[in-house]
Amino acid sequence: MIALISPSKAQRLLAENIREHRLQRNLTQEELSSRSGVPLSTLRKFEQQGVISLESFLKLLMVLGMLDNVVKATKMETIPFSSIDEVIALNNAPKRKRGRRT
Repeated sequence: MIALISPSKAQRLLAENIREHRLQRNLTQEELSSRSGVPLSTLRKFEQQGVISLESFLKLLMVLGMLDNVVKATKMETIPFSSIDEVIALNNAPKRKRGRRT
């Protein structure tokens, strides 16, 4: 799949979205920092530059009630089957634990 935005653009958009959610819930940066356990300086840097660790980002999402949605967004989609043979083949196939070497 081809990405339509760069990772740096995605970081900035995520920071903007978190800031909008924070403001919509009428929380100051200090309040969100306190509730999430993310240092205020980290939150400020995130909102300004989009830079944050995954753990801190997940803490912010949890406080803002968005964590479940993000986890669901990364879930593997189920494959629609066109025959019973495909279902049987999938159930008999070993589950991959590693990627293939190229």
